[in-house]
Amino acid sequence: MGTSLQPITNWPKYNKSLINRGSLTFWVDAEAMSNWFHHDHHGRRGRSQLYTDQTICTFLMLKGIFNLTLRATQGLLDSLFELMNVPLCAPDYSCVSKRARTVTVAYRQPPKERITDLVIDALG
Repeated sequence: MGTSLQPITNWPKYNKSLINRGSLTFWVDAEAMSNWFHHDHHGRRGRSQLYTDQTICTFLMLKGIFNLTLRATQGLLDSLFELMNVPLCAPDYSCVSKRARTVTVAYRQPPKERITDLVIDALG
């Protein structure tokens, strides 16, 4: 990081801006929460899948955005839901590992700046 051309004169504002660099806002859409689990049976023999494809895509997007392992992503989601007082739980990492082959995750190019707001809506 290079030195600034002008000396810093407003230290409280500068300190606040440095603190805000690490800020992260996490939003979860109500429709995304209502579509977290499958509510219907697939009509064939055997147990139906517990989590929707959207849930698996969301899990994999968080994994890719924060460069985490599957277990760490499960822990991240569980702790976020606990902090938000949302009655949801993250899919088990082994479930995501098996289902990752069946879903398509549309990744975008990573932004040049740091991520400060993360929104999960009904689209994943």
